[in-house]
Amino acid sequence: MIRSRSGPSEDWDVVLVGGGIMSATLGVLLMEVQPDWRILVVERLDDAGLESSHAWNNAGTGHAGLCEFNYTPRRPDGTVDASSAVRIGEQYVSSLTFWAALVERGVLGSPEAFIRSVPHLGFGHGADGVAYLRARWEALRGHPLFAGMEFSDDPAVLASWLPLMFDGRTGDEPVAMTRSTQGTDVDFGVLTRQLLSALRQRGGVTRTGQEVTSLRRHGATWLVRVRDRDTGRRRELRTPYVFLGAGGGTLPLLQSARVPEIRRYGAFPVSGQFLRTDRPELVAAHRGKVYGHAPADTPPISVPHLDLRVVDGREALLFGPFAAFSPRFLTRGRPTDLVRSVRPGNLPVLVASVRDNRSLVAFLVRQVTQSADARMAALRRFVPAARAEDWELITAGQRVQVLKETGGRGTLVGFGTEIVTAAGGSLAALLGASPGASTAASTLRDVLAASFPQRLPEWAARLDRLAPPARQLDPDRLGQAVAQARRVLGLAPAPTTGVGAR
Repeated sequence: MIRSRSGPSEDWDVVLVGGGIMSATLGVLLMEVQPDWRILVVERLDDAGLESSHAWNNAGTGHAGLCEFNYTPRRPDGTVDASSAVRIGEQYVSSLTFWAALVERGVLGSPEAFIRSVPHLGFGHGADGVAYLRARWEALRGHPLFAGMEFSDDPAVLASWLPLMFDGRTGDEPVAMTRSTQGTDVDFGVLTRQLLSALRQRGGVTRTGQEVTSLRRHGATWLVRVRDRDTGRRRELRTPYVFLGAGGGTLPLLQSARVPEIRRYGAFPVSGQFLRTDRPELVAAHRGKVYGHAPADTPPISVPHLDLRVVDGREALLFGPFAAFSPRFLTRGRPTDLVRSVRPGNLPVLVASVRDNRSLVAFLVRQVTQSADARMAALRRFVPAARAEDWELITAGQRVQVLKETGGRGTLVGFGTEIVTAAGGSLAALLGASPGASTAASTLRDVLAASFPQRLPEWAARLDRLAPPARQLDPDRLGQAVAQARRVLGLAPAPTTGVGAR
C-alpha cells in the first residue's frame, strides 16, 4: 500500500459507488465475465439497499408495462403507442432471467425473500378514461409479453377482482379494469443485499459507512477519495473504471469529476409521500397493484396507484404518490444538496425547465400545499369507503428529477434511465427514475457496452446466458425464457394465450 496526501491509497480494477440495486447488479455481471478483477463497492450508509432500493422507498412494482399508463401515451386519434411498454416488458424479462439464473445456480438465496406474484391492474374511470384503457388493452394484448391480459367493465367481475375498490361502489361514472396475473412485487432492498453477498462470495468487496468526497481524473486513473463516516479516516482509491449508481447522489459526484458531459444537467428533488395501511381486513380485500391515469391537466408523474406490498413478511397497502419538497438529494442527504448542485453551466437549464414546464411547477406547488382532506379525496376515487383513521401518511424515498436541455427547451427526464459516460467510457453513471430497478440487468448490459466496447465480443456469450436481451428472442424462445424464469422464481405461470374482454 502506498500513501497519498489524502491518506492510504488502494488500487482496484473497478470501483462501484452506491450500494443499491444498480451497483449490485453491475458488480455481479462484471464478476461473471471477468472473475479476476478486483471489484469494490462503497456505500455511505451503514448497510446496502437502504436508499431508493429500500422496500419502503419505492412501490416495489416489477415494472413490465402491464398496468402503467405512463408507458402507453395516447395519440391524438385515441389509439395508444405501446412501444415503450413493450420495451420495458422486454427489459424486465432480462431481469427475471438474470435473477432466475442466479437462483438456479445457487448464487442467490431464496427467491421468496425478494419476489412474489401480485396481479397488475389498470384502472380507467370516466368515459374518457375507460376509452383510454380499452385502447391500451387493444394495443398490448396481441404481444406475447402481455398474453392473458383481461379487460372488464362488468361491476360484478371488478368486485371479484378487487373487493376493496368495487364492493358497494355507487355513482354513474363508467369504470373498467385490465388485469394481468404476470405482475410481481419485488423487495429490491433484499435483492440488493443478496446480490452483494454473491459478489463477496466471488471475491468482491463491499464497504459501508464510506462517503465519497471527491472524484478526479489523473492520467488514465480515477482517484476516488472516501471518508469513513464513523472514524473520519480518509483514503484514496485508484482505479481505471468508476461506476456511479448512487441515486440522488450521482449528479453531485459527476459535478465533482468535472466531466464536460454533465455541465448542462440540472436536478430538482421531490419527496414521495404515500398513504399506508396494514389493517388486515383492508389488505385482504385488495390483492394487486392498481395504476390509474393522470387527472386532467396534470403531468404524467402524477399517476396514482394503490399497491399491495409485502415487506419483511408483512403485508400493507400504499396509495400515492403525493409530492413533497425537500432540498436533499437523498433521504439522508444534506439540506444544501440542491443549492450546491447549481452551477453557472446548468443555471440556464434550470431556468428553462421552470419556463417550459409550468404545468409541472404548478402541480408540484399544489401537491406541496395539499391538505389531508385532499389526499383522502384522491384515495376515495380508488377506495370510496376509505376512512382517514385507517391510513397514515409516510414519506417513501427521495426522487431527483433530472433536468436537461433538448432542442432549446428545458426538459424533465421523468421516466427511464439515462446512461452518462465520460473519459472514453472509464466513468459511467445512471440518472433518472422509474422503471429503473426493474430494468437493471438490461440497463447495465448497456452500461457494459458503452464502457467496454472492446471487451464486449469476448463477454457477449456469457452475458447472453445470464441475462439474454429479450428483444432479440423470437416469440417461442421468449415464451420459453419467461416460463423457465417464472418457474425457478416460484411465480405464477405466465398465460400463453390472450383472454378476451369480460
